[in-house]
Amino acid sequence: MKVLKYAVLSLALLACFDGSAKKKSKKARKTETAKVDTCSVDTFSYAMGMANTQGLKSYIVSRMNVDTAYMANFMEGFNASLTPVENKKLTAYIAGIEIRRQVEEQILPGLDQRISGNDSARVLNRTLFLEGFGNMLAGKPTDMSLHKAEEVAEKQMKYYQDTNMERLYGENRRAGEAFLKANAKKDSVKTLASGLQYKVLVKGNGEIPTATSKVKVHYEGRLIDGTVFDSSYERQKPTSFGCNQVIKGWTEALTLMPVGSKWEIYIPQELGYGAREAGKIPPFSTLVFTVELLEIEK
Repeated sequence: MKVLKYAVLSLALLACFDGSAKKKSKKARKTETAKVDTCSVDTFSYAMGMANTQGLKSYIVSRMNVDTAYMANFMEGFNASLTPVENKKLTAYIAGIEIRRQVEEQILPGLDQRISGNDSARVLNRTLFLEGFGNMLAGKPTDMSLHKAEEVAEKQMKYYQDTNMERLYGENRRAGEAFLKANAKKDSVKTLASGLQYKVLVKGNGEIPTATSKVKVHYEGRLIDGTVFDSSYERQKPTSFGCNQVIKGWTEALTLMPVGSKWEIYIPQELGYGAREAGKIPPFSTLVFTVELLEIEK
């Protein structure tokens, strides 16, 4: 009886276990049916790594200047495992290489171009430039103070720029000086201490503007060869502005003109735009204006 009892109990347990297993199996099948994975995480990870290199090699070559013949060296760096200190050292090292590249490829050629006005000329001594540049950055002893260096650089750069402007546009200045010298001999032309010249075409009898007055004028501006570069007459509309908002020659002339006047004024380049190029006006140009003072705006 005991054996039968144990046998029955064993069968009952087996039946229970078998039922539980069947239930779990059904549940597992349901979960498996809902699963949407198409591959393992390992395969997915590898594929994503490959996919994210799209366009990277061309970037490495074109933007980071890596020669494809040295990709093995690139991979050494890519696979390197650095300590925080090593990483800081390497970051500083790479920054030094990049700044040196910018100095040699951009800064030095740009300065040479500004100095000579020629894209291909090499004026600065590369070795001494890099020595001064490097010593200043490294905090090493230098041959002069930073203030003195800036002073020397600014003064010499101005000399070079003035020399280039004279070479390119000096003829404009000389032609203007000759024009004004001949013009000053005419009886109808008055020459002021500043060098400004004017001729009265119509004598006005109105109020005379001050430097802070706002005036309305008609005018035409010409180069000494007769080229018209600006004209309110052509636009058929007078122009308004403050007397102190224009070139020096205009300000001086306007503050001498009574309202109703029409003058021809001759402006030396130093009272005009000087070495600047202004629209159609070349550097060092003497300017001729016909100016009609219509009113002082209140």
